[in-house]
Amino acid sequence: MSSAAPDASEFVNDSELEQLWVTKAIDFAEVHYDLLQAIDSRHLKLTHIDDRIYEAFLTSFSDLNIAKLTENDIKSAEAKVKWRSFCDQFKPLIEDFNFGTLLRLDPKGPYSEENTTFSYKLQFLAIEIARNKMGLNLFLHCGEKGK
Repeated sequence: MSSAAPDASEFVNDSELEQLWVTKAIDFAEVHYDLLQAIDSRHLKLTHIDDRIYEAFLTSFSDLNIAKLTENDIKSAEAKVKWRSFCDQFKPLIEDFNFGTLLRLDPKGPYSEENTTFSYKLQFLAIEIARNKMGLNLFLHCGEKGK
């Protein structure tokens, strides 16, 4: 038996598995958006350690403009290194911390092709917890109630 790693070209994407991921990610995004519209997000708890994630996020990403993210904030080579270090500290505490999720770039907008990027679950949690605590998601609740 050979101990050599398989060639990457031997792997193929399973379209059924990809479709299941897409469905789960969309369902997660829809539930999240519905919650933001239904309740005051400043009181929304996304995990049992929101405060810990928030404090670590503020320390690690004090210069990140979460009111208007860009793809580079999540996906540039420099950002990936920084995010990996951040996420690793919560690996044992957050189930499926690296599960793929959808993240709104601008909290004032809905999930849409133009306003959504792929992120890991812990990136999503850190950014959305911060947006909640800073009142950036409150617009959705107040805006919907005011209509």
